[in-house]
Amino acid sequence: MDTDQLIRTLAADNAYRARPIGVALMLALLAAAPVSLLIFFAELGVRPDVMTAMHNPFFDLKFAVTLALAASAIAVSLHLSRPEASLRSFGWWLLIPAGILVAAISGEMMMPQRTPMMTRLIGKNSMACMTAIPAMSLPLLVGALYGLRQGAPARPAVAGAVAGLLCAGLAATVYASHCTDDSPLFVATWYTLATAIVASVGALMGTRALRY
Repeated sequence: MDTDQLIRTLAADNAYRARPIGVALMLALLAAAPVSLLIFFAELGVRPDVMTAMHNPFFDLKFAVTLALAASAIAVSLHLSRPEASLRSFGWWLLIPAGILVAAISGEMMMPQRTPMMTRLIGKNSMACMTAIPAMSLPLLVGALYGLRQGAPARPAVAGAVAGLLCAGLAATVYASHCTDDSPLFVATWYTLATAIVASVGALMGTRALRY
């Protein structure tokens, strides 16, 4: 083989470029999303009064909280996919949905209430929330971990936990369209507990799936 042919061969071997982590994560989530949606529509479905509920600001705030969680967790997940990254510089992003939720609770507390606080906190769908969000998150979590495997996170358990937050945020966004409990107190209690379950599962799965 002459020198020119060797150069062309080496160039061809180096032509492949790894898919960016963001693209890999997006494609993996899109591939898993139909499974989560199938679970949702087969077992739950959109609440019948959704058009009326859209005029309730606390119904809309549920989506603001869950989407903020998903968006901030995506940013942190992509950051943690690099081997030199740490949670210290990006972890504050995860405080954004908490801040929105605190503001929503404060706003509700300043309004005249006809429903007792404990009734608003416990709601009618607490058990459904605790089971539906983790169930819909699991397919997304498998996809997210597969996408993040294209990177090299230095702390697999932490990266897996943040991936769990991401998937719980997406699943909770879908579930919120079914849930008839719109109080921020309910969201702060039951959505948070369900999210914590998914994050814990993500940490356990990430320990093995993201190890390199």
